[in-house]
Amino acid sequence: MESVKKIKSGKGLKLFGMPVHLFAIFIIVIVAGMATGTLSSDLAGGFAVLFLLGIVFGEIGDRIPIWKEYIGGGSILAFLGSAFLVYKGILPEEYVDSVGNFMGDSDFLTLFISVLITGSILAVNRKLLVRSFIGYVPAILGGLAFAFIFGGLAGLVVGVPFKEVAIKYVLPVMGGGNGAGAIPLSEIWEEVTGQPRDAYYSFAISILTIANIVAIFIGALLNKLGEMRPSLTGDGEEIIRNSKTLLTDEDNSEIPTTHRDVASGLILATMFYSLGRLFAKHLLPSIGGIVIHHFAYMVIFVAVFNALGLIPEELRSGAKKLQKFFTGQFMWVIMAGVGIAYTDLGELVEAITLSNVFIASFVVIGAVLGSAIVGYFVGFFPVDTAVTAGLCMANRGGSGDIAVLGASKRMGLISYGQISSRIGGGIVLVVGSIVFGLMF
Repeated sequence: MESVKKIKSGKGLKLFGMPVHLFAIFIIVIVAGMATGTLSSDLAGGFAVLFLLGIVFGEIGDRIPIWKEYIGGGSILAFLGSAFLVYKGILPEEYVDSVGNFMGDSDFLTLFISVLITGSILAVNRKLLVRSFIGYVPAILGGLAFAFIFGGLAGLVVGVPFKEVAIKYVLPVMGGGNGAGAIPLSEIWEEVTGQPRDAYYSFAISILTIANIVAIFIGALLNKLGEMRPSLTGDGEEIIRNSKTLLTDEDNSEIPTTHRDVASGLILATMFYSLGRLFAKHLLPSIGGIVIHHFAYMVIFVAVFNALGLIPEELRSGAKKLQKFFTGQFMWVIMAGVGIAYTDLGELVEAITLSNVFIASFVVIGAVLGSAIVGYFVGFFPVDTAVTAGLCMANRGGSGDIAVLGASKRMGLISYGQISSRIGGGIVLVVGSIVFGLMF
């Protein structure tokens, strides 16, 4: 009778906040729906599949001793486990497509990133905002410089010339992902060298895929380093070391927030996203010949609105609470979605050779060390700068940022990660055009 009472009261073991028996029913229903083909392949069906895979892998990953401590816990298992199911053909194709539609056509990932950018930047005190962004570009450049140095050293070890390392390894890895990095780099390659872009792109995307996985695992290790050495890291939302001493009691005070304020945070996220696209697609798509991504514009506009005090305190607080809700409740869902829709383990397996993994890993390590060192000297926490200015440069763009920040448990730093992927990626395109011109 006591166990029955616990079940009815909701006490006892829970999975994702649900009593085990209710979650077991959820599993049975969704699996039966997939097996019979009756589970819809629309938005609701895609969400159901992602909740199933994300929660199951996430709960398991957060309970495996060594895995949860050093590999990244539930987030990484949700990412890799879901990708493995697709790679082995275990997940039915129609539901792979359903998740692809959810993440791509419906583009939940874009909404997720938009909410995180808006909430994370509006959460930063205006007194700290300009200072943090001014110091951040040097940290990106430090990571890029060390990536060239460490990649070159790795190339010497395995017999790959520095020229080839710079062109085929460092630039694709540090270029801000696929659409903003590998693809435009291949176009620049063809324009400057006259050689076909396909050969360059196919190799570049393979190296970038390896580096993306390495970056995710290093993100988990950096999180562990931060736990062991708290002086090296902040609270996961701010990167300036002495930020608390610069704030007054009024700055640190809590603002009462209503549900309508939280809903308004979603309105702000969609407004800033739409404003970013308006500039990126119509008003000012490029500056000096460099294409500006809409997320880069979004980061700039949210920062400007915050710095000028155009957003009331209660709405800033609402946007921050919405961001925390998204990161807290949808993280495993997003990681499973990234694993299914944006990760090709077959592509990764084909690219894995000792020299490729060795050089790509050293490029990532160089980015981490360079950004951490420069970040420290400009007043930032080295761990947080290494994650954002380092690892978020050395991954596959938006989806890579989510995976890295999820593994490092620093999703509140998404705005800095997007600066790395978007603005940092633009810097790499400029560097790439110069490098191609000098070496050919």
